[in-house]
Amino acid sequence: MVFQSVLYNHIDDHVKQENINPPDFFVDLNLDQVIDAITGRKQDYNLKPFFYSPLREIETVKYRQEVFRDLENERVLNSVKVFADKMVLVRRYLSMIEKLYYKYHQEGWFLEAADVYCDAICNLTNDLNGMVIKSKALLDFLAYLNEYVSSLKFLSLLSETHDRKADLSGIQYSVIIKGNTVRVRKYDSEIDYSTEVERTFEKFKQGEVKSYRIDLVVASGMNHVTAQILDCVAKLFPDIFNTLDTYFQRHNGFADETILLFDRQIQFFVSYLEFIENLKTKELEFCYPKVSTKEKNVHAQQTFDIALANKRLFDSSLVICNDFYLEGKERVIVVSGPNQGGKTTFARMFGQLHYLASLGCPVPGKDVKLFLYDRIFTHFEKEEDIRNLRGKLQDDLVRIHSVLEEATSNSVIIMNEIFTSTTLKDAIFLSKEIMEKIIKLDALCVCVSFIDELSTLSEQTVSMVSTVMPENPTQRTFKIIRMPADGLAYAICIAEKHHLTYSMIKERITQ
Repeated sequence: MVFQSVLYNHIDDHVKQENINPPDFFVDLNLDQVIDAITGRKQDYNLKPFFYSPLREIETVKYRQEVFRDLENERVLNSVKVFADKMVLVRRYLSMIEKLYYKYHQEGWFLEAADVYCDAICNLTNDLNGMVIKSKALLDFLAYLNEYVSSLKFLSLLSETHDRKADLSGIQYSVIIKGNTVRVRKYDSEIDYSTEVERTFEKFKQGEVKSYRIDLVVASGMNHVTAQILDCVAKLFPDIFNTLDTYFQRHNGFADETILLFDRQIQFFVSYLEFIENLKTKELEFCYPKVSTKEKNVHAQQTFDIALANKRLFDSSLVICNDFYLEGKERVIVVSGPNQGGKTTFARMFGQLHYLASLGCPVPGKDVKLFLYDRIFTHFEKEEDIRNLRGKLQDDLVRIHSVLEEATSNSVIIMNEIFTSTTLKDAIFLSKEIMEKIIKLDALCVCVSFIDELSTLSEQTVSMVSTVMPENPTQRTFKIIRMPADGLAYAICIAEKHHLTYSMIKERITQ
């Protein structure tokens, strides 16, 4: 059975080089915080490259979504987690062997590692065979497992591991210590004095008594004295230890590469499901988005900024959900409204949704349809860098020019309040020029701007507005609603609330 990968349905994708660096837009969209939170507890697996590599084919996206759906079955997920825990022990034991000094000490831990490995494989195979699995990836892996556990290689490892452990557990020997001399000999039916002591004091026992026994930590180390004792034991039982030597040489590198690959890759799914399970405790919803490479009519209901939601996981703050849609020729969402009203959060959310969908992951919200882009570009405000000898306006122009040079009709562009460092007249002129180029590209775009005119620039642009409480315009709702831009209305309301309108100020001066 040829099993490729639980992440990729094509061999070419599986063997491609992993991205070790995050995409350029990660910080702007706060996706760096999200991926850090997802992978933080599983650093041994080096999962970040998987989250740095978006997919380009819808079939691969669906391939991963099927695996996620299977793992939503608690029994399947628990079986995978138990398997992973045992594989952690296997790696720990094998890694520890490299740091040990004594031959039989190494071979003993090697035997333990092989025993745990065989147990992990057998249990996972039995568990998955008794469950309903629908994804092609897990069905193919199960077929591989069934073939592997029936192979001569695995059966030999399993049988010999049990035999070697049985041999070693049957060894009995005595250690005689006299002064500085230690002698080791075979056990010769000597009296077990611990049993005799317990029998003697049994008659003094009165009912249930508190046990003062403590569990001693089993140490992995071995000093030179115990190592020499073990060497003596090996000389007393040469056949058993010679067989152990042969076992060690024959099964060195026993772990199957395909199973090791599965053990690492499945953690991509497990870590993400664990992450969103925490968010679901705040009554936030996730769903599997419909993804298209042709239709740009995107929409989402009850969606939210996943990075912000994770920050608020352990406080009482509500996570505000929003809806959006683009239909027909609509491509650009222009978000306006008062400051600190959730506009930038909305823009980040739009980018996050498309990126997570391109990984094949469940996304925040319900009834979500998204576009499978070729690249995501962001233009967020950055502090002026004195090293490049450019002013802030020039820096904005250079950066946005680079975006427009590289973007295609299949790109997603997120722009957040550009040209705030220049005059309103210049900002309007420059913003319109850039927006017209994006419209000509026919790319999907979210533009957060204080320039209301951009929302009515063409039939491809739509307006969404950050709203406030009607009875108190200074209080933000953080709801972004599809409606005509009306930024001036908020300024007037706020001015009236604080008695700062022209007429009010004039009246106070007169008084």
